[in-house]
Amino acid sequence: MQTNFKFLDRVRMNIYQLQKHRFIALKRSIRLFILALASALLSVSVFAGCTQSSHQTQHVVRVTYYKFGSPAILRQLGYLDKRLAAEGYSVQWHEFAAGPQSLEALNAGSLDITWTAESPVIFAQAAGTPLVYIATTNPNPQTVVFLVPKGSPAKSIADLKGKKIALQKGSIAQYMLAKALKEVGLQMSDIQPIYLPPADANIAFSQSRIDAWIIWEPFISGAEQKGLGHVLRDGEGLIDVGLFYSTSRTFAKEHPQVLKIYLEEMQKAEIWSKDHPQKWAELLSGETKLDVPTLERVYPRQKFGLLPITHRVVVKQQQVADMYYKLGLIPKRINIQEVILSPEEYAAITPSELTSKLHFETKQKRVRDSTAILVKRQAIGIS
Repeated sequence: MQTNFKFLDRVRMNIYQLQKHRFIALKRSIRLFILALASALLSVSVFAGCTQSSHQTQHVVRVTYYKFGSPAILRQLGYLDKRLAAEGYSVQWHEFAAGPQSLEALNAGSLDITWTAESPVIFAQAAGTPLVYIATTNPNPQTVVFLVPKGSPAKSIADLKGKKIALQKGSIAQYMLAKALKEVGLQMSDIQPIYLPPADANIAFSQSRIDAWIIWEPFISGAEQKGLGHVLRDGEGLIDVGLFYSTSRTFAKEHPQVLKIYLEEMQKAEIWSKDHPQKWAELLSGETKLDVPTLERVYPRQKFGLLPITHRVVVKQQQVADMYYKLGLIPKRINIQEVILSPEEYAAITPSELTSKLHFETKQKRVRDSTAILVKRQAIGIS
């Protein structure tokens, strides 16, 4: 009996030793598995970090273009993409229906450089968009018009009293409408403004649901080409302000070299357009879906070349902003000087070709100021 007990004790001890070894082996396997898993996770983390670092070095510049205009030409020529690629940047081109929409994107932080008329930047500033002007252009008054449908009895702007006039709110059309109504002694309350983006207004115009449409190219030529309507009045005598290139204040502070390259390449595209009218028409034909002969007829209405932001530009923009405030179209009076960079900041981003124009106007302003002071002193008897 005692022998049997000893035998059972040995069996129990063997089972215990076996379980103990198995438990130790299991613990060792679990430890090795945890170490392997940690190593794998560390490798993934390092790889992800490297990948993220790699992506961070691929800087992206997001810019506006429309189907018609110099940014569309610059995009087609590829000047900007090539130049910025050499500096470690890639370019993303974003198409918008009109200026107000592009400035909404700028305000949202999804766009870096935009190109609009005089009014969108004023409305955007009034709404709190942290933008700054970087360059402007000469006015192009023949490129914005009042279109009326085929068969319209209207012969002048005065004939639009009480009529439905479609326009993009806060765009150059808003400025043209205000100036045109004032010219014939009418007010905004004398007409029915129908605020529509260009694509929607194009449909409404083609269906004769509006009496007039204030619009720009390529919609002007598109409507004429289809026989939908004709020009009642263009912007001659009304449009006296150029277009504006703008960016966010943060982008201007952090990437002045990018802005300078952008303006240099844009000026090259402007000069190319001026020197190649037929090729200009051919490039835009694909974007606008207008035939080359039509675009060749549009070409003489264009004025090419960038201009720097000067005191004269600021004064004129302030007048436009004050007009909108008096009309109740913006909620508060704004100061255009608040969206203007310092002379040093403009010197860092303005192409040398434009800098000479800037210096010339600065000299003229000093002469005007000195003359005004001299006249004032003489008027009060101070020699």
